[in-house]
Amino acid sequence: MRRFQLIVDVVLALGFALVALPYEVVTMVGRPYADLSAVVLVLFMSAALAVRRLSPGLALGLAWAGAIAQMAAGRPPGFADLAIFGVLYTTAAYGSRRVFWAGFVSCIVGALAITMYLVGWALVQGGLSTNLPTAIFLLLAALFALGLAWTVGALVRVARRARENRRAQEAAEEQTVAEQERTRIARDMHDVVAHSLAVVIAQADGARYAASADPAAATAALGTISTTAREALADVRLLLTQLRHSQGEGPQPTLADLEQLYGQVRAAGVDLRVDVDPMPQGEPSTSVQLAVYRILQEALTNALRHGGGSVDVRLSWHADAVDISVRNPLAPASAAQAARAGGHGLIGMRERAQLVGGTLDAGAADGVFTVRARLPLADAA
Repeated sequence: MRRFQLIVDVVLALGFALVALPYEVVTMVGRPYADLSAVVLVLFMSAALAVRRLSPGLALGLAWAGAIAQMAAGRPPGFADLAIFGVLYTTAAYGSRRVFWAGFVSCIVGALAITMYLVGWALVQGGLSTNLPTAIFLLLAALFALGLAWTVGALVRVARRARENRRAQEAAEEQTVAEQERTRIARDMHDVVAHSLAVVIAQADGARYAASADPAAATAALGTISTTAREALADVRLLLTQLRHSQGEGPQPTLADLEQLYGQVRAAGVDLRVDVDPMPQGEPSTSVQLAVYRILQEALTNALRHGGGSVDVRLSWHADAVDISVRNPLAPASAAQAARAGGHGLIGMRERAQLVGGTLDAGAADGVFTVRARLPLADAA
């Protein structure tokens, strides 16, 4: 509980005591120990109200102590007994599981105790018929009154837990979305940086070897390095912006950007052959276009790193799916490493394919590394 809530409960309990005490004193005026029994009853009931939210179990015990003191003193039902309803409500709304069921049992036991006490008190006073229908009516009335207070508290308990579960679910969903976004950005960052650096390294090596024999080729290579580095920097800045601001994902590569990707690979000195048959019918979804671009980007990056200077790319756009095949001979030093089909790049390609409902296999055989992917084109994928 917060401090102000406890203060409010204590103030309400004091106000209840100030109202209940004069009423209880007047109820049994002239009886022996009337004032003392009234003070004890009001003290127990007011204390129960004061701690009902701080400790519902303690409040229930104090209420029972007050009720027992009331029956021991032979006092009739009075204003102070109204505190029992507040205590039963609190046990159901805020109590632990044990206190929750203790409140339920108290409704039944309390109703029986009230009925027996009122019947006995009526016999002593001689002012009430004590036949069986009257006793049953008293029992049902007590069960209804006490049970109603407990039931209202139980409904509040259910509603509060439903809100807590909803908030927990929303927090979990937000965390999942954030984690997926971080994974996507990390995958994009890997694709951008790995591809760009592979092109830059290939061009730098070519420029170094051609610097003395062919200065024009070295100058062209440096220009390609500059262009590739600028594009990579722009992509990285876009991804970093997405990390800082979750609104909007920014433009993503499409099939129209494949020619630029092929040009970068060819500019790095790779003999790239591309075959598209059959051609796409209509425009695929954005997710499929992004997956095709990223898979080809990573596959061509691996070819730049580990390949033997040539790459064959084949795209087959069928009515229900697109098949992707990228084949490149392996350089002798890279054959063993590529054959293991490990690393973040291959994992990222498989994740790209799985995100759109497709599959991807990659591996080396007879000195040739092959990446094969099949991505469904249906919207359901």
